[in-house]
Amino acid sequence: MVDAPSAADTARLLLDVSEAGGRGAAATVVAGPADCLGLRLVRLDEGERARTVGSLGTDLDPAVLSLLDEAISDTRARDGLRTPAGHDDVEVYVEVRRPVRELIVVGAGHIAQPMAHIGALLGYRVIVLDDRPDFATRERFPEAHRLVRADFSDPFADIALHERSHILLVTRGHKYDYECLIRALRTTPAPAYIGMIGSRRRVRATYVQLLDEGIDRARIDRIHAPVGLDIGAETPEEIAISVAAELVLLDRGGSGGMLRDVERVAERFFNTDPSEGGAP
Repeated sequence: MVDAPSAADTARLLLDVSEAGGRGAAATVVAGPADCLGLRLVRLDEGERARTVGSLGTDLDPAVLSLLDEAISDTRARDGLRTPAGHDDVEVYVEVRRPVRELIVVGAGHIAQPMAHIGALLGYRVIVLDDRPDFATRERFPEAHRLVRADFSDPFADIALHERSHILLVTRGHKYDYECLIRALRTTPAPAYIGMIGSRRRVRATYVQLLDEGIDRARIDRIHAPVGLDIGAETPEEIAISVAAELVLLDRGGSGGMLRDVERVAERFFNTDPSEGGAP
């Protein structure tokens, strides 16, 4: 008897691995040998180990597992139909799951509040850290998924950082930002984003200190500091919007410029040169 997980079991396995910060993929046979139709094979990458759940009961297993491993390792892979190598008469539907996208706001001050709100609106699972119990409260952060009382000397002790962790450092002092930054830079796998607020002078001093501690240039280049897009932001709310815009740009792509200047609709509409395709 073939040991293949049910649809419900497959969904639960993929959800659990994603919630735990791992990655997974599942294949369902939708075309091919009659005795394989509807069977599922699941591959789970849980960080320290990878495991397989189920079997298709045929020589399809190695080829389908190869497809699943490719999907897990390709950050751009999407759900869809695939044909296993060497089995042109077979189609499988592959589902890919990665860690839940998180925004980890380190520091629960005046910038953290609007940042947590906007982060939740953008679909991030928001986690707020602070070492002051009176700041990281449900009243101040009603939309946060978690509020963590943290020691800034080891801020991520109770948080499993992963490839879709987005870390924003907005503590009350450079010393705390730096301690958290060092921890984030030494994390494996590397977080998707590390942003740190600060003036040009403060950021430069941070880079000098990192080099003195032996942090290589490649890791330093991963830091977004000063954080956000240049929109002239001054208030906490404006700064939060600036950071959020940078997160969207990195996720979706774009120039960061004004759409008016990118699309140049008025210029094209009023162009009188027929060769440019403008209106006469």
